[in-house]
Amino acid sequence: MTSTSRPLPKPDEDSEPFWRACRDGELRMQQCDACGEVRFRPSAVCSACLSEAFHWQALSGRGQVHSFGVVHRALVPGFDDVPYILALVDLEEGPRMTTQIVGCDIGDVQIDMPVVVKFTEASTEIHLPVFTPVETRLLGEEQL
Repeated sequence: MTSTSRPLPKPDEDSEPFWRACRDGELRMQQCDACGEVRFRPSAVCSACLSEAFHWQALSGRGQVHSFGVVHRALVPGFDDVPYILALVDLEEGPRMTTQIVGCDIGDVQIDMPVVVKFTEASTEIHLPVFTPVETRLLGEEQL
């Protein structure tokens, strides 16, 4: 899935630790030191209690598909590798993130399907978190 024409995220002060962890093959998100809320997207303030105290927590990388759609026509330059599955994934630790489902046929994706994170290299600095069905991951990466 390496693409030089696809627009890439531009890490800022808040998100740089997230992208560094992704590059290292780990899903990390901010966890509030005051209320324990795990949050995504990274920010300077907790959206639950407004505390500024947090640490970066390693997550399990496991979740479930909350919702999904299939993109059949590229509306943005660089996203022309269609069709692809765009999904909302509820992580075990609480946050919901928008991502892509890979490693399975479009017809196999279901609501509540268990998924696990995988990282794809978009550039040397940016590795994108995508998700694959748990069953596929257990069978081996060579099938992805």
